[in-house]
Amino acid sequence: MQNESLSVRHLISIRDLSTADIELIFRTADQFKEVINRPIKKVPSLRDITVANLFFENSTRTKLSFELAEKRLSADIVNFSASGSSVSKGETLIDTVNNILAMKVDMVVMRHSSPGAPVFLSRHCPAVIINAGDGAHEHPTQALLDAYSMKEKHGELKGLKVAIIGDILHSRVAMSNLICLQKLGAEVMLCGPKTLIQRPLLQQPGLLISHNTEEALRWCDVAMVLRIQLERQNTRLFPSQREYARVFGLNRALLDKVGKPITIMHPGPINRGVEITSDVADGPGNIILDQVENGVAVRMAVLYLLAGQIRIPDSA
Repeated sequence: MQNESLSVRHLISIRDLSTADIELIFRTADQFKEVINRPIKKVPSLRDITVANLFFENSTRTKLSFELAEKRLSADIVNFSASGSSVSKGETLIDTVNNILAMKVDMVVMRHSSPGAPVFLSRHCPAVIINAGDGAHEHPTQALLDAYSMKEKHGELKGLKVAIIGDILHSRVAMSNLICLQKLGAEVMLCGPKTLIQRPLLQQPGLLISHNTEEALRWCDVAMVLRIQLERQNTRLFPSQREYARVFGLNRALLDKVGKPITIMHPGPINRGVEITSDVADGPGNIILDQVENGVAVRMAVLYLLAGQIRIPDSA
Protein backbone atom coordinates (compact mmCIF):
# COMPACT_ATOMS: atom_id res chain seq x y z
CA MET A 1 0.00 0.00 0.00
CA GLN A 2 1.07 3.59 -0.65
CA ASN A 3 2.29 5.92 2.11
CA GLU A 4 -0.08 8.75 1.18
CA SER A 5 -2.30 10.14 3.92
CA LEU A 6 -5.54 12.06 4.26
CA SER A 7 -5.60 15.74 5.15
CA VAL A 8 -7.99 15.06 8.08
CA ARG A 9 -7.60 13.15 11.36
CA HIS A 10 -11.29 12.19 11.59
CA LEU A 11 -14.00 11.46 9.03
CA ILE A 12 -16.97 13.40 10.35
CA SER A 13 -18.22 15.24 7.28
CA ILE A 14 -17.70 15.00 3.53
CA ARG A 15 -17.21 18.77 3.68
CA ASP A 16 -13.88 18.19 5.45
CA LEU A 17 -12.44 16.09 2.62
CA SER A 18 -10.62 17.62 -0.32
CA THR A 19 -11.03 16.22 -3.81
CA ALA A 20 -7.52 14.78 -3.44
CA ASP A 21 -8.64 13.01 -0.23
CA ILE A 22 -11.61 11.44 -2.00
CA GLU A 23 -9.48 10.32 -4.94
CA LEU A 24 -6.97 8.79 -2.51
CA ILE A 25 -9.76 6.87 -0.78
CA PHE A 26 -10.95 5.58 -4.16
CA ARG A 27 -7.45 4.44 -5.21
CA THR A 28 -6.99 2.68 -1.89
CA ALA A 29 -10.44 1.07 -2.18
CA ASP A 30 -9.41 -0.29 -5.59
CA GLN A 31 -6.59 -2.19 -3.90
CA PHE A 32 -8.80 -3.47 -1.08
CA LYS A 33 -11.45 -4.60 -3.54
CA GLU A 34 -8.82 -6.92 -5.00
CA VAL A 35 -8.14 -8.20 -1.49
CA ILE A 36 -11.78 -9.02 -0.67
CA ASN A 37 -12.21 -10.87 -3.97
CA ARG A 38 -9.29 -13.25 -3.46
CA PRO A 39 -9.39 -16.59 -1.60
CA ILE A 40 -7.60 -15.21 1.47
CA LYS A 41 -9.50 -12.00 2.24
CA LYS A 42 -7.53 -10.78 5.24
CA VAL A 43 -4.54 -8.44 5.56
CA PRO A 44 -2.67 -7.38 8.73
CA SER A 45 -2.97 -3.63 8.04
CA LEU A 46 -4.79 -2.80 11.32
CA ARG A 47 -3.14 -5.39 13.52
CA ASP A 48 -2.66 -3.93 17.05
CA ILE A 49 -5.34 -1.29 16.34
CA THR A 50 -8.50 -1.41 18.48
CA VAL A 51 -11.73 -0.15 16.90
CA ALA A 52 -14.90 0.50 18.91
CA ASN A 53 -18.18 0.37 17.00
CA LEU A 54 -20.60 2.60 18.94
CA PHE A 55 -24.09 2.35 17.47
CA PHE A 56 -26.60 4.38 19.47
CA GLU A 57 -29.11 3.95 16.64
CA ASN A 58 -30.34 0.85 14.83
CA SER A 59 -28.23 -0.30 11.92
CA THR A 60 -27.80 -3.47 9.91
CA ARG A 61 -25.89 -2.87 6.67
CA THR A 62 -23.58 -0.10 7.89
CA LYS A 63 -22.67 -1.89 11.13
CA LEU A 64 -22.01 -5.20 9.38
CA SER A 65 -20.05 -3.46 6.63
CA PHE A 66 -17.76 -1.70 9.11
CA GLU A 67 -17.29 -4.86 11.19
CA LEU A 68 -16.38 -6.87 8.10
CA ALA A 69 -13.98 -4.15 6.92
CA GLU A 70 -12.31 -4.11 10.35
CA LYS A 71 -11.98 -7.91 10.43
CA ARG A 72 -10.55 -7.97 6.90
CA LEU A 73 -7.89 -5.52 8.18
CA SER A 74 -7.17 -7.67 11.29
CA ALA A 75 -8.26 -5.02 13.79
CA ASP A 76 -9.34 -5.79 17.35
CA ILE A 77 -13.04 -4.92 17.64
CA VAL A 78 -15.23 -3.74 20.52
CA ASN A 79 -18.97 -3.55 19.74
CA PHE A 80 -21.46 -1.42 21.64
CA SER A 81 -25.13 -1.13 20.73
CA ALA A 82 -27.68 1.08 22.47
CA SER A 83 -30.63 0.44 20.17
CA GLY A 84 -33.95 0.87 21.91
CA SER A 85 -32.48 2.87 24.78
CA SER A 86 -32.99 6.58 25.54
CA VAL A 87 -29.37 7.48 24.84
CA SER A 88 -29.02 11.15 23.97
CA LYS A 89 -26.29 13.73 23.63
CA GLY A 90 -25.04 14.88 27.04
CA GLU A 91 -23.96 12.91 30.09
CA THR A 92 -24.28 9.56 28.37
CA LEU A 93 -21.81 10.59 25.68
CA ILE A 94 -19.42 11.94 28.31
CA ASP A 95 -19.60 8.56 30.05
CA THR A 96 -18.91 6.94 26.69
CA VAL A 97 -15.82 9.11 26.27
CA ASN A 98 -14.55 8.07 29.69
CA ASN A 99 -15.07 4.41 28.88
CA ILE A 100 -13.22 4.78 25.58
CA LEU A 101 -10.32 6.44 27.37
CA ALA A 102 -10.22 3.61 29.90
CA MET A 103 -10.24 0.92 27.19
CA LYS A 104 -7.41 2.59 25.22
CA VAL A 105 -9.43 2.45 22.00
CA ASP A 106 -7.62 3.79 18.91
CA MET A 107 -10.57 4.36 16.56
CA VAL A 108 -14.31 4.85 17.03
CA VAL A 109 -16.99 4.22 14.42
CA MET A 110 -20.08 6.03 15.68
CA ARG A 111 -23.74 6.23 14.73
CA HIS A 112 -25.97 8.53 16.77
CA SER A 113 -29.41 10.08 16.42
CA SER A 114 -28.12 13.54 17.38
CA PRO A 115 -26.52 15.65 14.62
CA GLY A 116 -23.08 16.72 15.77
CA ALA A 117 -22.50 13.83 18.19
CA PRO A 118 -19.31 12.68 16.36
CA VAL A 119 -17.92 16.23 16.53
CA PHE A 120 -18.65 16.28 20.27
CA LEU A 121 -16.82 12.98 20.69
CA SER A 122 -13.81 14.14 18.63
CA ARG A 123 -13.36 17.14 20.95
CA HIS A 124 -13.28 15.03 24.10
CA CYS A 125 -11.57 11.84 22.98
CA PRO A 126 -8.08 11.27 21.53
CA ALA A 127 -9.28 8.39 19.33
CA VAL A 128 -9.84 8.74 15.59
CA ILE A 129 -13.59 9.23 14.97
CA ILE A 130 -15.51 7.98 11.93
CA ASN A 131 -19.08 9.18 11.52
CA ALA A 132 -21.36 6.28 10.57
CA GLY A 133 -24.41 8.57 10.49
CA ASP A 134 -25.51 11.36 12.81
CA GLY A 135 -29.24 12.03 12.76
CA ALA A 136 -30.36 13.55 9.46
CA HIS A 137 -27.04 15.37 9.13
CA GLU A 138 -24.43 13.27 7.30
CA HIS A 139 -23.32 9.76 6.41
CA PRO A 140 -19.90 10.29 4.77
CA THR A 141 -18.86 6.68 4.08
CA GLN A 142 -22.19 6.02 2.35
CA ALA A 143 -21.57 8.98 0.04
CA LEU A 144 -18.04 7.74 -0.67
CA LEU A 145 -19.19 4.23 -1.55
CA ASP A 146 -22.02 5.60 -3.69
CA ALA A 147 -19.66 7.88 -5.63
CA TYR A 148 -17.14 5.04 -5.94
CA SER A 149 -19.87 2.77 -7.35
CA MET A 150 -20.92 5.43 -9.88
CA LYS A 151 -17.30 5.91 -10.94
CA GLU A 152 -16.86 2.17 -11.33
CA LYS A 153 -19.99 1.97 -13.50
CA HIS A 154 -19.58 5.13 -15.59
CA GLY A 155 -15.82 5.71 -15.53
CA GLU A 156 -16.05 9.42 -14.79
CA LEU A 157 -18.08 11.50 -12.37
CA LYS A 158 -17.45 14.89 -13.91
CA GLY A 159 -20.57 15.86 -15.85
CA LEU A 160 -22.50 12.77 -14.69
CA LYS A 161 -26.17 13.60 -14.04
CA VAL A 162 -27.44 12.17 -10.76
CA ALA A 163 -31.05 12.44 -9.56
CA ILE A 164 -31.61 11.86 -5.84
CA ILE A 165 -35.26 10.90 -5.48
CA GLY A 166 -37.31 10.58 -2.32
CA ASP A 167 -37.21 11.72 1.30
CA ILE A 168 -34.54 14.42 1.04
CA LEU A 169 -35.67 16.19 4.20
CA HIS A 170 -34.76 13.37 6.60
CA SER A 171 -31.87 11.84 4.67
CA ARG A 172 -28.25 12.08 5.83
CA VAL A 173 -27.40 10.09 2.69
CA ALA A 174 -28.81 12.85 0.47
CA MET A 175 -26.83 15.56 2.26
CA SER A 176 -23.49 13.73 2.08
CA ASN A 177 -24.05 12.60 -1.51
CA LEU A 178 -24.93 16.10 -2.63
CA ILE A 179 -21.70 17.50 -1.19
CA CYS A 180 -19.53 14.63 -2.43
CA LEU A 181 -20.92 14.54 -5.97
CA GLN A 182 -20.62 18.29 -6.44
CA LYS A 183 -17.01 18.16 -5.21
CA LEU A 184 -16.31 15.58 -7.91
CA GLY A 185 -17.98 17.55 -10.70
CA ALA A 186 -21.27 15.67 -11.05
CA GLU A 187 -24.55 17.47 -11.69
CA VAL A 188 -27.24 16.82 -9.07
CA MET A 189 -31.02 17.08 -9.13
CA LEU A 190 -33.22 16.56 -6.07
CA CYS A 191 -36.67 15.13 -6.73
CA GLY A 192 -39.57 14.53 -4.38
CA PRO A 193 -42.64 16.15 -2.83
CA LYS A 194 -42.17 19.78 -1.83
CA THR A 195 -42.70 18.75 1.80
CA LEU A 196 -39.74 16.36 1.65
CA ILE A 197 -37.12 18.62 0.11
CA GLN A 198 -35.10 20.54 2.67
CA ARG A 199 -35.23 24.31 2.15
CA PRO A 200 -31.56 25.13 2.91
CA LEU A 201 -30.50 22.70 0.17
CA LEU A 202 -32.25 24.88 -2.39
CA GLN A 203 -29.51 27.48 -1.92
CA GLN A 204 -26.74 25.16 -3.14
CA PRO A 205 -25.16 26.58 -6.33
CA GLY A 206 -25.87 24.52 -9.44
CA LEU A 207 -28.47 22.35 -7.72
CA LEU A 208 -31.58 21.42 -9.68
CA ILE A 209 -34.98 20.71 -8.10
CA SER A 210 -37.88 18.74 -9.55
CA HIS A 211 -41.19 17.52 -8.19
CA ASN A 212 -41.80 15.20 -11.15
CA THR A 213 -40.16 11.76 -11.18
CA GLU A 214 -40.49 11.26 -14.93
CA GLU A 215 -38.82 14.62 -15.54
CA ALA A 216 -35.93 13.65 -13.22
CA LEU A 217 -35.50 10.28 -14.95
CA ARG A 218 -35.44 11.83 -18.43
CA TRP A 219 -32.68 14.18 -17.20
CA CYS A 220 -30.42 11.82 -15.25
CA ASP A 221 -27.83 9.13 -15.94
CA VAL A 222 -28.11 7.76 -12.37
CA ALA A 223 -31.20 7.60 -10.17
CA MET A 224 -30.48 7.24 -6.46
CA VAL A 225 -33.72 6.29 -4.73
CA LEU A 226 -34.08 7.06 -1.02
CA ARG A 227 -36.19 5.32 1.60
CA ILE A 228 -39.20 7.10 3.06
CA GLN A 229 -38.14 7.55 6.70
CA LEU A 230 -41.47 7.43 8.49
CA GLU A 231 -39.70 7.00 11.84
CA ARG A 232 -38.26 10.53 11.55
CA GLN A 233 -41.53 12.20 10.53
CA ASN A 234 -43.37 13.91 13.37
CA THR A 235 -46.23 14.92 11.11
CA ARG A 236 -47.77 13.56 7.91
CA LEU A 237 -45.88 15.04 4.96
CA PHE A 238 -47.72 13.23 2.16
CA PRO A 239 -51.20 11.68 1.92
CA SER A 240 -50.25 7.98 2.07
CA GLN A 241 -47.55 5.53 1.07
CA ARG A 242 -49.80 4.31 -1.75
CA GLU A 243 -50.16 7.85 -3.08
CA TYR A 244 -46.40 8.43 -2.75
CA ALA A 245 -45.69 5.25 -4.73
CA ARG A 246 -48.11 6.33 -7.46
CA VAL A 247 -46.59 9.80 -7.90
CA PHE A 248 -42.92 9.45 -6.94
CA GLY A 249 -42.15 5.72 -6.89
CA LEU A 250 -39.92 4.03 -9.47
CA ASN A 251 -41.52 1.17 -11.37
CA ARG A 252 -40.78 -0.71 -14.57
CA ALA A 253 -43.60 0.93 -16.55
CA LEU A 254 -42.18 4.38 -15.80
CA LEU A 255 -38.63 3.38 -16.76
CA ASP A 256 -39.91 1.81 -19.98
CA LYS A 257 -41.78 5.03 -20.74
CA VAL A 258 -38.60 7.07 -20.28
CA GLY A 259 -36.93 4.63 -22.67
CA LYS A 260 -33.24 5.05 -21.90
CA PRO A 261 -30.69 3.19 -19.74
CA ILE A 262 -30.50 4.57 -16.21
CA THR A 263 -28.30 3.28 -13.40
CA ILE A 264 -30.49 2.55 -10.38
CA MET A 265 -29.08 2.90 -6.84
CA HIS A 266 -30.52 2.61 -3.34
CA PRO A 267 -28.66 2.94 0.00
CA GLY A 268 -31.14 0.59 1.72
CA PRO A 269 -33.17 -0.59 3.39
CA ILE A 270 -35.68 -0.76 0.55
CA ASN A 271 -39.40 -0.22 1.07
CA ARG A 272 -40.42 -2.42 -1.84
CA GLY A 273 -43.57 -1.20 -3.53
CA VAL A 274 -43.25 2.29 -2.02
CA GLU A 275 -40.22 4.17 -3.36
CA ILE A 276 -39.23 1.37 -5.73
CA THR A 277 -40.81 -1.82 -7.02
CA SER A 278 -39.10 -5.22 -6.90
CA ASP A 279 -38.85 -5.49 -10.69
CA VAL A 280 -36.71 -2.33 -10.66
CA ALA A 281 -34.74 -3.10 -7.49
CA ASP A 282 -33.87 -6.56 -8.82
CA GLY A 283 -33.93 -5.76 -12.53
CA PRO A 284 -31.38 -4.69 -15.14
CA GLY A 285 -29.53 -1.44 -14.59
CA ASN A 286 -29.44 -1.59 -10.81
CA ILE A 287 -26.11 -1.64 -8.93
CA ILE A 288 -27.57 -1.97 -5.44
CA LEU A 289 -25.58 -5.09 -4.53
CA ASP A 290 -22.45 -3.50 -6.02
CA GLN A 291 -22.95 -0.68 -3.52
CA VAL A 292 -22.94 -3.25 -0.71
CA GLU A 293 -19.73 -4.90 -1.93
CA ASN A 294 -18.03 -1.57 -2.55
CA GLY A 295 -19.04 -0.41 0.92
CA VAL A 296 -16.64 -2.90 2.51
CA ALA A 297 -13.73 -1.87 0.25
CA VAL A 298 -14.33 1.86 0.76
CA ARG A 299 -14.63 1.47 4.54
CA MET A 300 -11.44 -0.60 4.58
CA ALA A 301 -9.76 2.27 2.74
CA VAL A 302 -11.05 4.89 5.19
CA LEU A 303 -10.02 2.82 8.23
CA TYR A 304 -6.59 2.08 6.77
CA LEU A 305 -5.84 5.68 5.80
CA LEU A 306 -7.00 7.17 9.11
CA ALA A 307 -5.20 4.48 11.12
CA GLY A 308 -1.96 5.59 9.45
CA GLN A 309 -2.03 8.65 11.70
CA ILE A 310 -2.11 6.58 14.91
CA ARG A 311 1.18 6.10 16.66
CA ILE A 312 1.57 2.56 18.01
CA PRO A 313 4.05 2.32 20.90
CA ASP A 314 6.92 -0.11 20.49
CA SER A 315 6.51 -3.42 22.28
CA ALA A 316 8.32 -3.66 25.59
